[in-house]
Amino acid sequence: MPIFKLEAAQTLPSDIDTAWQFFSDPHNLAVITPPEMRFQITGEPPSTIHPGLIITYRLTPLPILPLRVSWATEIAQVNAPYYFADDQIAGPYALWHHQHHFQEVENGVLATDQVHWSLPLDPISAPVANLAVVPQLRRIFRFRAHKLQHLFGTANGGQTSLRITSL
Repeated sequence: MPIFKLEAAQTLPSDIDTAWQFFSDPHNLAVITPPEMRFQITGEPPSTIHPGLIITYRLTPLPILPLRVSWATEIAQVNAPYYFADDQIAGPYALWHHQHHFQEVENGVLATDQVHWSLPLDPISAPVANLAVVPQLRRIFRFRAHKLQHLFGTANGGQTSLRITSL
């Protein structure tokens, strides 16, 4: 089973408490998800995360296909206001572990995402990963970076980084 790693980083001109308040509210996930994915929370999560919180939602992972999927994640770890991690417990991936890091830096807060993921049905899914999933994840995280710049403003000239590698 090939495992991929996505790393995205962006400096937000914000204080760490404001950044944490935004990212730790599950409802804001819809704000930073591309609209064509039709992201919809299906439960009633609280306005801030905590370890053990399960968040359920439906979305269209590949908008080129009219397939809606259900997804559930569990907040596995929280170290406010610096870090939280969520794991898919039901959904389209064989593995989805998403770490969110927040670090105070000179121009604001460095927000870093690190996602380890893999698809089910290896080796059949290998072409799907390279032809559809990697490009879609790039679109999602680019959209997210632009949306965060719109919401928070830009720091460091608006530089963001995004890298997806196979482990």
